[in-house]
Amino acid sequence: MKKENKRFSIKTKMYIFVVLTVLAVALGTSMLAFFISAGQIDSYYKQAASDNARNFASMVDGDFLAELRTAAESEEFQQLREKAEEEDDEQIIEDHLREQGLWEKYSETRSAITNYLSNMDGVKYIYIVAHGDKNAEYDMYLVDDEESPIYGTGYYELREAEFKGTDLEKLPEPTISNGDWGWLCSDFKPVYTSDGKCVAIIGCDFDMNDIMKERRHMLIYLILGSLLFTAVVLSGAMLFINKVVVKPLDTMTGEIKKFKPAVNTDYKQSGVIDLDIKSHDEIAEIYAVIRTMQQNTVDHINELYTLQEDKVKAQQDIEAKDRQIGKLSIETYKDALTGVNNKSAYIKKTEELERKVAEEGCDFAIVIADMNNLKHINDEYGHKAGDAYIKGCCSMICEAYKHSPVFRIGGDEFAVILIGTDYDNRKQITENLKKSFEKTYAQTDVDPWLKYSAAVGIAEKASDDTTVDFVFKRADKAMYEHKMEFKKKYGGYR
Repeated sequence: MKKENKRFSIKTKMYIFVVLTVLAVALGTSMLAFFISAGQIDSYYKQAASDNARNFASMVDGDFLAELRTAAESEEFQQLREKAEEEDDEQIIEDHLREQGLWEKYSETRSAITNYLSNMDGVKYIYIVAHGDKNAEYDMYLVDDEESPIYGTGYYELREAEFKGTDLEKLPEPTISNGDWGWLCSDFKPVYTSDGKCVAIIGCDFDMNDIMKERRHMLIYLILGSLLFTAVVLSGAMLFINKVVVKPLDTMTGEIKKFKPAVNTDYKQSGVIDLDIKSHDEIAEIYAVIRTMQQNTVDHINELYTLQEDKVKAQQDIEAKDRQIGKLSIETYKDALTGVNNKSAYIKKTEELERKVAEEGCDFAIVIADMNNLKHINDEYGHKAGDAYIKGCCSMICEAYKHSPVFRIGGDEFAVILIGTDYDNRKQITENLKKSFEKTYAQTDVDPWLKYSAAVGIAEKASDDTTVDFVFKRADKAMYEHKMEFKKKYGGYR
């Protein structure tokens, strides 16, 4: 018994549609508001980081940083710095800077950084970095705030990813990132000497941890608010849909099932639908159409059984339909593009052939032809060219096997059942067909879709074959071997 498909009512479909639509609108609006707000906040902090980095860069003495950088890059300073770090002794670096006459300016710069951080709310880090050339792997810290050890000066650190391959004159835009120091909004501005040479960069980081935490809270509130809003809107929408659409449709459905027209019965006896629907919408129109159709059905049945003329007309209609069905039956077994038999015809023919072999015994062979490069023709020149290619290949196959039925059993595959004369000359005909395809494919003065080509395989019925399918598979295997020869000879698409 055929299993009936489970009913999926229009009521359920409408409820699902409304729920998904309202939910999508609510969530979409919330997400849009969230991203707009987040974007504005990000823009504010990026601008603030940029302004503060630029402001502090204008306060720094570039000539002093050039002297400090030269001193810090020396081998002597690097050895002292490593020793100071190992012993945790800042005095070593302080004494060296005093000897070099750099301590006073250095101390002033550190104090300036510390004071700036204490007076600028939200700025977490200000630091000065000696940026190497474009291809440098490392950059060197020059000056940090007073909470950082002095021997941090001269410390080389692996260059951050956003600086790799970057010139000082082309520093990246402000960025917001989450790393070892938490969420930071960072920007960098160059410091120049009196002769215009860029000697270092000022880094400014804003603390974004609280901002990101508040942003997550805002997202949660927006989602919860959207869900609450959706629930309220859906409650009203469901009540409205149920009253205006679902209930009238359910009522009509129940009444329609009562309709059972019979001979010599009136509308009421036949169960013609009769409801009090006063709405001026599509449901009222559907109701009117259904009622009219039911009335016409009752009238027509009564007329058919009371008027002999109508009986004759009905018989004529039946005969006309039978002729139309017979015509459609013939067309069912034809391939629309090529005009040869289709796969349904092939299946029917093989069933007839198997019965004939079982009852009388007969010899036959099957030829399989699979077109080469059809996909390439379709992809490169369009399906109109592909159709011309298919019809051309089909014409060559039909011309070769003039006395045998040709079937198109796939998009690019044909089958031929050989009996009689074509079966007697099968080998010669098949070889001639292969040569013909090679000749057309080798043409150089025609369009690609006119260079017809197909792989051809043939197999004969053996004494132990019990089904046509056994012969088909051997022919298909032979076709595949011929296709491999084609690919070895010509390679990919030309």
